[in-house]
Amino acid sequence: MSTLEVIVLALIQGLTEFLPVSSSAHLILPSQLLGWEDQGLAFDVAVHIGTLLAVLIYFRDEVGTMAVAWVHSVCKQQHSKDSQLAWCILLATIPAAFFGFFGKDLIELYLRSTTVIATTTIIFGLLLWWADANATQIKDEYKTGWKGALIIGFAQMLALIPGTSRSGVTITAGLMLGLSRSAAARFSFLMSIPIIAMAGGYLTLKLVLHGDVVETLQAGEIITTIRAVDWFAMGLGVVVSFFSAVACIHVFLKVLEKVGMLPFVIYRLLLGTGLFYLIYTQAL
Repeated sequence: MSTLEVIVLALIQGLTEFLPVSSSAHLILPSQLLGWEDQGLAFDVAVHIGTLLAVLIYFRDEVGTMAVAWVHSVCKQQHSKDSQLAWCILLATIPAAFFGFFGKDLIELYLRSTTVIATTTIIFGLLLWWADANATQIKDEYKTGWKGALIIGFAQMLALIPGTSRSGVTITAGLMLGLSRSAAARFSFLMSIPIIAMAGGYLTLKLVLHGDVVETLQAGEIITTIRAVDWFAMGLGVVVSFFSAVACIHVFLKVLEKVGMLPFVIYRLLLGTGLFYLIYTQAL
């Protein structure tokens, strides 16, 4: 990978991981428009590390408070709103973790097409618009409850389908449950911590066991090759994805109550339409 490719892809990952616009939809665009090859397993690990560090550091006060409260709830049976929120975050992680473990190969095999990504980008964009337009916005994240957490967790499970957007579909579910926009976004960002950590851990294990796997499509067949780990690209990927993710989280939370979800919905509709146009032109 060239330095330009590393910077562009890390920026895309850092920005789109937390915006409700689908990172998978954006990550296929460089390959479709510029002919770039798959970035490889090592780079995936790098950007997961970068985005995980970003959300941990940005929400360091909340994470620290919840961690202490959770330990007290387990060891001393002392319960508080912070321990309840921590339990809700953990509960919301279970559906995606379970489905990801057992269904990842199925998703990789059948659901990573541009057609699927374009379709889900539009459908879940419209669902986000509907949820935002009809939201009551009466609750903060501490009032999610275990039932609400489980519902948002099942929504996060749907985000394993490319194009859905993890943050988009979980914010949609939060709005439907009566959370305010900022509360739904904060809950979504906090519940990204365990799921990104698990995904990054899984990819790291694969990297250790199998090396830097790169997949390319040649004559309709997926060709798998192993290459040496590019440590410079990994380091740069961590740094760029980290800073872009921190900036994204900060700006998104600042402007969310003012702009709502409509700009992101419009963007998703344009993106999905653009992907369908790519499909059409390639079929000619």
